Amino acid sequence: MAGLVPPLEIAPSTPGGDALTSTSAVAKAWEAFATGDDVTASVRPEILASWYRCRDQYEVDPGLDAAPPAPGHHDHGPDNDVIFTQLGGLGALAGRDVELDGGVVAVTDGTGRILGTWGDPSTRRRAEMSNMAPWSSWSEKATGTNGMGTSFEVAGPVTVTGPEHWCEGLHQWDCAGIAIRDVVTGSAIASINISRWGATLSEQVPTWLRTAAAGIEQEIHRRAVGEARRAVAAFKQERTDSTGPLVALDRGGKIIAANAAALAMLRLPGDAPASRGALEPGERSCPEIPELDDVVRWAASRAAQNPQWSGYAQLGVAAEGTMPATLRPITEANRVVGMLCAFGLQEGEPYGRAGEGAAVPMPPRVIGIRNDRLVLLAPSEIRYAEADRNTVWLSTDRGRILAATRGLDHVDQALTRHGFRRVHRRFLVNLRRVAEVERGTKGELFLVTDPRVPETVPVSRRHAPEIRRLLGV
Repeated sequence: MAGLVPPLEIAPSTPGGDALTSTSAVAKAWEAFATGDDVTASVRPEILASWYRCRDQYEVDPGLDAAPPAPGHHDHGPDNDVIFTQLGGLGALAGRDVELDGGVVAVTDGTGRILGTWGDPSTRRRAEMSNMAPWSSWSEKATGTNGMGTSFEVAGPVTVTGPEHWCEGLHQWDCAGIAIRDVVTGSAIASINISRWGATLSEQVPTWLRTAAAGIEQEIHRRAVGEARRAVAAFKQERTDSTGPLVALDRGGKIIAANAAALAMLRLPGDAPASRGALEPGERSCPEIPELDDVVRWAASRAAQNPQWSGYAQLGVAAEGTMPATLRPITEANRVVGMLCAFGLQEGEPYGRAGEGAAVPMPPRVIGIRNDRLVLLAPSEIRYAEADRNTVWLSTDRGRILAATRGLDHVDQALTRHGFRRVHRRFLVNLRRVAEVERGTKGELFLVTDPRVPETVPVSRRHAPEIRRLLGV
């Protein structure tokens, strides 16, 4: 992966007169817009569109000087772990490239939640004052116009300079970001961002970001083709037992394969790519069934919990009117990679919008950093967390790993609902992993989470009564 992306160099730069004039004009436009006026001049269209979203739709406070904490849940599943691992390695490499130039590299998930930052230590410390650090939310909805959040709203890289940021507390920063998108669904699953404080970014940064995103998306594309091969195989097996219209759909509701009856019903030519299996995402047909996307998402959320699941929905098909369609998941390595859709059948759970909110969320993940890579951990893998000032170390079944989240309080907030409890000002313990309890000569309490290794976690006197009660000792 690293070989696909050239080294990133940010040369020091001093804004010229034209740049200073432009920045001053944008600052005046921002001041007017933030107080309720509408502006049309001095602001780039993509930035102005973002300002409108921030002011009128998201109602972000323009006086904000720090990003808020991100929600404790995560919407990415284990199938994206490899993507975040590659992004972490890419972020670390770029961070080393820009360190001497005062740059900072950040990687987020698809919600704008920062997973890791790399680069110049002093600039990172300054960034942390604005909460530009792991576990904070940099979506437009949370923090206004910025390279990470705004990249989800536009195609390609976006640069946000000084007062183009919606929040006044970020006006000393220049940043550029790009979204990494799923080639099947088109949705953003991550972003990568370069920032500098009090200095402009080089013109080569957007090009580097575009190349970096393309490299990551090559892996996403490779996996999408693999998913399609599995879907075609499942379709061929099902086709022998099906007499009615049958299609195989990808995760975005597009047609990978279809039999002759389905091609005719959907008014697709007999030699359409779906007739032989559309492995390439760009070859897949989008059926004219408006509600199909929602139905596929609903079906995938149900099937993620039960691979044997099936359900049906009433779909409006132009040639036939409203008719039932039964969906069954296509899985690979316990992941839903597509759907078989048999028209005219009505089997399994009925689709209803009211039931969509009941879908069980994907398993949570805790982000760690080891050897310049992001490590995604299930909470059950973590025995305890130990704080060294604002740095948190996780003792896990995969060894000792640095937590991407800074501050034991933030880690505590995320893990409490998974059976973790604060036992000391420096320690957080997974009570489900406590194997032994030791008593000291003066009544001290120590928890043993792995009897095979000499590790004990002290319990402070203040926390001891609650821990005894929770453990039943």
